[in-house]
Amino acid sequence: MTRALRHIDRRALFASGAAAALLAATGVSAGPSPRRGGRLRMALSGALRSDTFDARATQGLFMQVAMAGMVFDTLTEVGADGTLRGELATHWKGSADARVWQFELRPGVTFHNDAPFTSADVLASLALHRDTILSDVAHIEAVNAAKVTITLTGSDPDFPYRLSAPQLVIYPAEHRAEAMAAGIGTGLYRVHKFLPGRQLIGERVDRHYKDDEAGWFDQVELVSVPAEAVRAEALRDGYVDAVDLIEADLLEGVTDIALLPETKQITCAATTDLRMPQIVGTRAPLDNLRAAERWWMA
Repeated sequence: MTRALRHIDRRALFASGAAAALLAATGVSAGPSPRRGGRLRMALSGALRSDTFDARATQGLFMQVAMAGMVFDTLTEVGADGTLRGELATHWKGSADARVWQFELRPGVTFHNDAPFTSADVLASLALHRDTILSDVAHIEAVNAAKVTITLTGSDPDFPYRLSAPQLVIYPAEHRAEAMAAGIGTGLYRVHKFLPGRQLIGERVDRHYKDDEAGWFDQVELVSVPAEAVRAEALRDGYVDAVDLIEADLLEGVTDIALLPETKQITCAATTDLRMPQIVGTRAPLDNLRAAERWWMA
């Protein structure tokens, strides 16, 4: 993560303990309440025939949306309201010098293959990035099955925020290779169909720790459409519900489509049949890449 990006997003507030419980809601608008049901169809750029669920690979927008917030979870997440909160971690605390961090893990979580989530999965997943975005991690230790300690080479008060990066998804330690190939995570959506570079269909899991807070669609379909003009046409003609887009002129005069996050500088567009949190993320297209988790049908 670059220094500039970390500076821009310093508005994120760090939540743990009692504060995390108060911030468990997704920050939805004061309008109609979210409701379960429907299918979200998204046309996205950036897909490749070589795509996998390996977070170490360079990934385009298609796989970024498919990963964190859909098929997989991270230890922390930045909510729609810009607040940092726990995802697979529920609480954390750092030493006075912000070098040693202890994370308590969410109990009762299972992967899509029914394997239980434990600290071993955190160690195995974060170890994949020790030479890249976690190069300042000196040591990771499992205190027990539900707690890990991470020691850094230097002080970093932003470390819990860094763990929300979409690359830092958590895999099942004993099935890591399979999870990277087929998409086995702890996310709200289980992979039903995956055609690399073309299509992904995810189906909502029966039970999830985010029930009644997120994951409103029964099914999410991502399709690869490389050309921006074609994505805009697909949205305009009702073939999809949302697209990534930067040329607002492609949808000029269309009244039933919202340009997000604002009309002057857009990253995506969606039909007004969709509802979403009052505050839409601006770090990346499609509400911080988590539209599948946060949005719902009107």
